[in-house]
Amino acid sequence: MSRVLDVQSVDSGYGDVQVLDDLSLHLDEGEIACLVGPNGAGKSTVLKTVFGMLEPWTGSVMLGGRNIGGMAPEEIVRIGVGYVPQTENVFGSLTIDENLRMGGVARGDDLDPVIEELYDRFPILTEKKKAKARTLSGGQRQVLAFARALVMEPDVLLIDEPSAGLAPNTAAEVFEDVQTVNELGTSILMVEQNAREGLGISDRGYVLDQGTVEFEGDADSLLDDPEVSELYLGGGTRH
Repeated sequence: MSRVLDVQSVDSGYGDVQVLDDLSLHLDEGEIACLVGPNGAGKSTVLKTVFGMLEPWTGSVMLGGRNIGGMAPEEIVRIGVGYVPQTENVFGSLTIDENLRMGGVARGDDLDPVIEELYDRFPILTEKKKAKARTLSGGQRQVLAFARALVMEPDVLLIDEPSAGLAPNTAAEVFEDVQTVNELGTSILMVEQNAREGLGISDRGYVLDQGTVEFEGDADSLLDDPEVSELYLGGGTRH
């Protein structure tokens, strides 16, 4: 299986504060990989470093065979990486349709075909396309954020905490939408505080602690690992 994203030996942080310490991970074509771990472990910092919001101090971030470490986010978007942040991921004062068109400003071609396809994939958006984004429920906002990132037809989508602040049934629907995005052919690197549910829809996982990878492997193995469960998943084993 070909590797679409390869993060090798990266140190990164904010100002003089180091967060990531010799961190390495990768994402294979067509898979969902989930980053889990305690608050402050550096999970969101990984996504920000991959997306160019932070420049790696050392190491490399490879997209395909190209080192994108330190490139500007607008360049990274153009070469095939999308990003859905945890907050402020849609424009509340714009309609759904306007949000989607804002997501494609860097394309420079006719957006209608790709937007119509997204409406077909996410019918809830079609029903509300003229509604302001601020009127949407939390789950609907996340769907819009996914769709907005997909207008650029990325090869890789970075998603930060998709279930944050959502009721359990709504979170379950959002996880289904993450799987739908993946089935459309987009490889996904996802940060998720709800570790069991996040790993439950993923192919592989990484457990981060203090800015480095403590455990990695296929998602089922991590869910069944007693040490991982005790230290990072709240104890107990899955049923």
